[in-house]
Amino acid sequence: MKTQFNHNQLIDLLNSVETIALVGASQKPERPSNEVMNFLQNKGFKITPINPDLEGQNLLGETVIKNITKLPIKVDMVDIFRNSEAAASICDEVLALPKTLQPKVVWMQIGVINETAAAKLRAAGISVVMDRCPKRVIQEAERVSTLA
Repeated sequence: MKTQFNHNQLIDLLNSVETIALVGASQKPERPSNEVMNFLQNKGFKITPINPDLEGQNLLGETVIKNITKLPIKVDMVDIFRNSEAAASICDEVLALPKTLQPKVVWMQIGVINETAAAKLRAAGISVVMDRCPKRVIQEAERVSTLA
């Protein structure tokens, strides 16, 4: 069962977030993960990029880490830029964190849907957004506010 959040609920979720682990970060500017990371940084979010192939490298001013278990800080949200199948193991990493270090939100990007992983996260009290992009949600909120 895919839980849908309305636009205002998504904005409330994002307003509760300051720190984000971005899984599947890319150094290529043309990649959506790079574009979204840059956008979110410019909106004031603290981003920790995650990509085992880029571990230790600098990406948009942040040091890339290998996986969620290597997070140097507690994050409020995990943003997944991987396919639906890979999302399952990422969610398992989230659930393996001590309860005090688990994020309040796991956000799966457009096209990423994993109902089994989402059910496990929800059972642990973690909000789950699937098949949406936080950048687009923010842009829509900004567009609507300028029309008001």
